[in-house]
Amino acid sequence: MRSTADGTPTAARRLRSVFLCPKLLRSHISKEPAAIFAQIKRILVGRPIATEHQHQERLSKTTALAVFSSDALSSVSYATEAILTILILGGSAALGLSLPIAGAIALLLLIVGFSYRQTIKAYPQGGGGYIVTRDNLGDMPGLVAAGALLIDYVLTVAVSISAGVAAITSLATNWGFPALRDHAVEIALVCILIVTITNLRGAKESGVIFSIPTYGFITGILLMIVVGVGHDLVFGAEPVTHSIDPDIPPTGEALSLWLILRAFAAGCTALTGIEAISDGVQAFKPPEARNAAITLTWMISLLVTMFLGITWLAYTHQAVPNEFTHETIVSQIARTIFGVGPVYVFIQVATALILVLAANTAFADFPRLASFLSRDRFLPRQFASRGDRLVFSNGILVLGMFSALLVVIFRANEIAMLPLYAVGVFTSFTLSQSGMVRRHLRLRQPGWLHSAMINGFGAFLTAIVLVILMVTKFVHGAWMVITAIPILVLMFRAINLHYRRVAEQLSLSGAILPPELRRHTAIVLVSGIHRGVLPALQYARSIAPDNVTAVYVDLDPDATEKLRTRWRDWGCDIPLVVLESPFRSLINPIVRYIEEVETRYGDDVITVILPEFVSARWWEHLLHNQTGLLIKTTLRLRGNVVTSVPYRLER
Repeated sequence: MRSTADGTPTAARRLRSVFLCPKLLRSHISKEPAAIFAQIKRILVGRPIATEHQHQERLSKTTALAVFSSDALSSVSYATEAILTILILGGSAALGLSLPIAGAIALLLLIVGFSYRQTIKAYPQGGGGYIVTRDNLGDMPGLVAAGALLIDYVLTVAVSISAGVAAITSLATNWGFPALRDHAVEIALVCILIVTITNLRGAKESGVIFSIPTYGFITGILLMIVVGVGHDLVFGAEPVTHSIDPDIPPTGEALSLWLILRAFAAGCTALTGIEAISDGVQAFKPPEARNAAITLTWMISLLVTMFLGITWLAYTHQAVPNEFTHETIVSQIARTIFGVGPVYVFIQVATALILVLAANTAFADFPRLASFLSRDRFLPRQFASRGDRLVFSNGILVLGMFSALLVVIFRANEIAMLPLYAVGVFTSFTLSQSGMVRRHLRLRQPGWLHSAMINGFGAFLTAIVLVILMVTKFVHGAWMVITAIPILVLMFRAINLHYRRVAEQLSLSGAILPPELRRHTAIVLVSGIHRGVLPALQYARSIAPDNVTAVYVDLDPDATEKLRTRWRDWGCDIPLVVLESPFRSLINPIVRYIEEVETRYGDDVITVILPEFVSARWWEHLLHNQTGLLIKTTLRLRGNVVTSVPYRLER
């Protein structure tokens, strides 16, 4: 971001000068809405970037780790807590199972991670779950994968932001401000707004911003693990103390396979986000595939280390979820090891920041996936267009809106949203890895058998986990995701059907040139006689000199009579047709008259002309009814040619 001589960013200085100078403020307010919006957009988003500079927006491995891995790495802050939240239902005796469960999840992480290295190698242009699945298994499985991923990206933003707010409120509680928890929704919405605006500025700028908290979080968690494990081995582990004792049932549920599977399914949230790098290979600097594979290896190594380390410390220090204080597991461990001093504050702030900014992974992948779907005509074409900052702005805005809606619905409670989480991403895992197996069997490139075995094993394991997730989380909210995916698929197919029908009807195949038109017929719709009507009458005469008719709908007999009188002097010798409307309808009489004219002049081009005056100030538009807009919309839906003739009013 550019700065002035005193170090103040130019965007901030420009915004400050607008609000501190009354004259300048009035000049901004008096502008048209489009000009005001453009000015605000420039301040918030930045100046446009030329298309030829797109290669300069590529990311290095260190920056890409922050952009694409923040979601996966940040999940370690709540994955252990998700496991313990289920195990605690079995009483204190069940908490010891957190270690073997975490070990199984870590093994799954390694297997899925190596499977996605095969995907990066096979699809160096970017091989997300949708592309790989559709390319190898067909349209329907591809759309299922796309729908699952879109839902999961929205949940990623909502869960990450809410978990970040929980870290903030945990810090505030330990520093004597427990009331901050009551404003969790408002804080979460502000965070979503900030992340949305940051992503609208472009990948390069957002990557620099996200690098600081990501590497701060990695440093803080690794420091906590090293110091905590070292202290425990030398001096023994000190149990966590609670200001209010947690509610641990003395016996709880029976320690059954069902409870263990539920805990395992809850902990699988640690795998969310690991597919992001394979989705965004083209965002890396060349050689793209090699740099993406190296970054993926870094991410998996860090993820496994931090996840196992936090789970081990939670077990040795007897940290458990506490619904009374809402203090996170990471906060409990850090407070016990370091106290509430600077290191604890650093860890909590870094955790809060990476959780808030972990939403960036979804903001990087959701718009890109939406652009692929739009390119294949399964989503509106607007999602395929890059904004003036070389980002898919429409996808970013849609993701921000839907995630904000989820935060409001679930009151920024990430634990309540976790049952919805991971179902979508494991659906994509299974379909994508199955597609890779199909690809290896079809192409049989060198080393295909080894690669097929890796992807096949990954698909088998993720399919098992998917079934576990769907069964164990169904009644706790997973049913919503399971229901939403088919609805999205039906929407994709409906959009695709529309685009195919449009293409067929616009195709030149078998088309013949239309016959020459005999003449133009102009119909001028008037609401009275004034200066704004006269240019419209003259325009009508210029395109149809011998066939112009003015049409007026009689809604008030007195006003109609006055119009007839004035029309003789100002009507430009154009005949006036008055349409009766006993039920005070404006649209229906106009449509019936146009149908009559169409029948009378079957081969004419009938142009409906609307005189419209344009207010000098944007807010003055709100003081007038929008009859013209309603008429234009109705007639254009009928296929009529509608032309507006504006008359600009002075200030």
